[in-house]
Amino acid sequence: MSRRSSRPRQTSAASVRIAPATAITPASPCPCGLSATYADCCGRLHAGAAAPTCEALMRSRYAAFVVQDAAYLLRTWDPDTRPPVIDFDPAMRWVRLEILATTDGSAFHTTGTVTFRAHYTHDGRPDSLNEQSRFVRHQGDWVYSTAVFAD
Repeated sequence: MSRRSSRPRQTSAASVRIAPATAITPASPCPCGLSATYADCCGRLHAGAAAPTCEALMRSRYAAFVVQDAAYLLRTWDPDTRPPVIDFDPAMRWVRLEILATTDGSAFHTTGTVTFRAHYTHDGRPDSLNEQSRFVRHQGDWVYSTAVFAD
């Protein structure tokens, strides 16, 4: 979910950060779809724990879009491809994540991919983003590198 593409429409760099449609608390179900609380799942990664696999990083980055944690998204983005800022579209609400496939991306690999479908609404209209994200190791940690949109 690079959010650098023109799909869906981005707001300008001067956009205002708004609260997510539904407040996520530490006790809330994790937005990534796993059966754990936000605090026990992606919340701990957002707080600084390292993702053990590229799928865990992908899930935590999706959750970061849900809770609008720009600092985490930038911190987990490969410095060679990272944008200077993250803009959140106030008309977009992330609804659900489906992991479709993974390749490599474990403790024994230096690269990996995650193919996923992220469901969202934009101005109240449902849609989805299909992407294959590529992850690499940077200073020992998994980071998001690039993506190919699969429509």
